[in-house]
Amino acid sequence: MLDLEKKEYLSKENIRSLAPSVFSEKPSKEVSKHYVHIPTERVINDMEVLGWKVVDAKEVKARTSGTKGFQKHLLVFRNDEIVINGEDGDTVFPQILLTNSHDAKNAFTFTAGLFRMVCENGLVISTKEFGSVRVRHMGYDFAKVQETIKEIVEQLPLTVESMNKMKATELNQEKAVEFANKALNTRFTDDELKRIKIDITELLKPVREEDKGSDLWSVFNVVQEKIIEGDFEYRAAGKDRKAREIKNFRQDIKVNEKLFDLALEYVV
Repeated sequence: MLDLEKKEYLSKENIRSLAPSVFSEKPSKEVSKHYVHIPTERVINDMEVLGWKVVDAKEVKARTSGTKGFQKHLLVFRNDEIVINGEDGDTVFPQILLTNSHDAKNAFTFTAGLFRMVCENGLVISTKEFGSVRVRHMGYDFAKVQETIKEIVEQLPLTVESMNKMKATELNQEKAVEFANKALNTRFTDDELKRIKIDITELLKPVREEDKGSDLWSVFNVVQEKIIEGDFEYRAAGKDRKAREIKNFRQDIKVNEKLFDLALEYVV
């Protein structure tokens, strides 16, 4: 699971211990001679100039010895000067997720995220209006990063509007159950769901007092957190099992994006 609830910024030593590939000074030997290597550390420096610092870092497991040290990695940035204060006391910090690799398989990809103080829950945003921004290694410079971050920040009002619409949308029990069932499809395939049984009532039950409510924003956050953290049980082959927490950040981001898009479908 993305550790979006971290409140302290990470030093480069901290980042290196979590994702050594971030600091690769040269690309994989498997890349072509035309590949332009831009160390992710350079982006960290550029983002810090813009007021965004790292709060979490991860890397995928290298599949081969040739990709070890060059594999895909993730950095989560936060700027404490940019905050969304809801009228209901729901404070949200926008975040920027950066993914990259040094094996020529990935461009720099910036994705917007949200961190809710009220329940320490992280969300990843992906909609038609608010998608990921890709920056190629070739032609990379500070001005391009500055333009990218400005673009993301300028779209934040769309996020606030989406949040407010979700808070204003009430779901009856039937709609809440329907939403929860569709949400399960973001993690399980149709075939998997045919083989397991999940108590939807438990999936919809809030963990905290602050998350109680029948509005779409509350229901969405409860279901999202349980699906990502694996905070639910299911029955398969006659046995009760505990769902596993999603630890692969690529799956985490993918499921998060699908959940956010699904929630927007219920906005009225």
